Amino acid sequence: METLAYKPNLSAVIDRLRLLYQGQAEDQIFAEFEIPSVALREFAQQHPEGFCDYLDPEERIRFWDRLWAERAGLEDDSIPAAYLSEMDQGLYGGLFGGRVQFLAHPENGWISSMCAPLLKDWEELNQLRLDQEHPWFQRYRRQLEVFVRHAAGKFAISHFILIDSLNFCFELVGATNTYLALEERPNWVQQAVELAFQTNVAVQETFFDHVPLLAGGTASNMVGWAPGRVVSESVDPFHMTSVQYFEKWGRQPVQRIFDHFDGGVLHLHANGRHLLEAVCSLRGLRAIFMGDDRGYPNAFDIIAELKRRAGVVPLVVQADFEPFVRRLKEHTLPGGVIYKVRGAPDVDTVNRLMEQVRAYRA
Repeated sequence: METLAYKPNLSAVIDRLRLLYQGQAEDQIFAEFEIPSVALREFAQQHPEGFCDYLDPEERIRFWDRLWAERAGLEDDSIPAAYLSEMDQGLYGGLFGGRVQFLAHPENGWISSMCAPLLKDWEELNQLRLDQEHPWFQRYRRQLEVFVRHAAGKFAISHFILIDSLNFCFELVGATNTYLALEERPNWVQQAVELAFQTNVAVQETFFDHVPLLAGGTASNMVGWAPGRVVSESVDPFHMTSVQYFEKWGRQPVQRIFDHFDGGVLHLHANGRHLLEAVCSLRGLRAIFMGDDRGYPNAFDIIAELKRRAGVVPLVVQADFEPFVRRLKEHTLPGGVIYKVRGAPDVDTVNRLMEQVRAYRA
C-alpha cells in the first residue's frame, strides 16, 4: 500500500473511502476537519484578497507543503492534496489567447484564474486551434512537474475542474451570448462543445500523464479520493436553466468525458439543487459536493432530504464544528456522506472525535 508522510493512516482512509464508492458504506459517515493554520495566516498576510500576479510554482508548492505538514497528525478522512488553483479556469481561455487574471483567496490559500470572453462573434470560433505547445500549456506542464516533484512521498496532487460544454462557451462569448445561442445559433454551440471536449481531454490526459494515481485512484479537492482516473466536472451553467435544458445540452458532454476517463465527480451550488436527481443518473458519477450559497438553506441543515434524493450516490457537505458534534451525539447524521467540518480547535480534539465517527452507524 502506498504511503504519504503527511497522512500516516492513508491506508485505513483509502479502505474506508473505497467501501463508500462501492456502495457498501451507506450506514457510515466520513469526516474531514479544518484546524487553525499558520500557513493560511501567513498566506493571508502576504496575499490580501484581490487581483494579483501568477506566482512561481515553487512558491505555491511550498505553501501546500506547509499547509499539509501542519495537518499531518490528523486521523480524519481527508487526503492531503495540493490544488492547481492557478489553472482552475484561466488555463482554458489562456490556451486560445485570452487575457487571464489571477485573484488571491486568503481564506483558503488559492490563487484562482479567470478569463474575459475571447470572441467578438461566433464566426471567430473557426480560427481557434488547440496547440499543446502554447505558452499556457507549457506553463501548465511546468507547474505539474514542480508540484509532482515536491509533493512526492508527502502529499498528493488533486485533479482540477473541467471547463467544457457551456462553461467553455462562457469563456468564448460570455454567459448571455451562450444562452441566446442555444436557441438562435445552436450549430455554433455544438462546434464549441466539440472543441471543448478535445481541449479538456488533452488537459486531463496531461494531468494523469504527470500525476501518479494514489492507491489506484485520484485525489480530489471535492470528495477526497475516488478510484480510477476520475475528473472533476462542472454543470454550473445549468444551475440557471431548467432540468430539460440540462437533458438537451448538458448530459451528453458530461457523460462523454466521464466515459473517456473512469467517471467523475460533480459539485452543485445551492441554486443548482434542482438538478440533483438528473445528475445522479449519470453513469460513472462517483460523488457530488453540495455547495452553500446565500439565500438558500445550508446543505448540512437539509442533508437528510438531499441524501434521500441522491439515493446511493455519496454526497459531500460542509458543516461547522459545533453543529456537527451536536448531531453526531444526537445520532441524526445520515450515512453515505462526507462531512467537511470547519472550525475544529486542534488535532487532539479531531482524533478523539474520529473514534466516534468511525464507530457511527446510521
